Amino acid sequence: MPPVLRLYEDVLANEAEASLPPLPRMIFVVHGSIAIADRSLRDNEAFGGEGAVRLRAGSGGATLWRWELGAGNGCGAVVAPGIASRERLSAPLETLPEGALVLRGDSVAFPPGGCAYRHRHQGPGIRCLIEGGIRIDTHGCSISYGPGGAWYESGPEPVFAQAADRPTRFIRVMILPLAYLGKSSVEYLDEEDKAKPKTQQYKIFVDMPLTAEVTR
Repeated sequence: MPPVLRLYEDVLANEAEASLPPLPRMIFVVHGSIAIADRSLRDNEAFGGEGAVRLRAGSGGATLWRWELGAGNGCGAVVAPGIASRERLSAPLETLPEGALVLRGDSVAFPPGGCAYRHRHQGPGIRCLIEGGIRIDTHGCSISYGPGGAWYESGPEPVFAQAADRPTRFIRVMILPLAYLGKSSVEYLDEEDKAKPKTQQYKIFVDMPLTAEVTR
């Protein structure tokens, strides 16, 4: 069974605490603040690592999106006082690249009406919309998402993305070949699109070579 990428939403009450086992992960702070691994994180900041960690919400609590890469039969919902945790989306990584891997967590922002021309990536990943609206065309289907909507992209499958008429941004985690460490993973598929101006903006939070063995 291939490894599974999972996205959880954790809502922490004031000063609630949780312990997380060793797993490759990225934790993104949607709202509030947390202390984790000798760092303090606030809105729109993220933490990445593979080891066990303990986190504590600030005095105003926190809402977190947490991506984890693990075994197919795992379950990482947090069970602890003052924490409501649920799985938003999970996907078996059938298209996981061969060889050494990188876990990348970043954000992609579009201006009103912006788009990402037909493209593909070098590895699979899960996205979650944090603001605006977006339509994703892939596998012969079009699906629209609002804030909090999550979707999976396989990597090799062509995708076209159309943002709504307002600023739009999503957060994503992808698993990529090590050769793409620090490099863009996007490949535009139509020759006429390659030279066109691209309106989306990227911010990388985590670009982490994986040292833990990933079972394929």
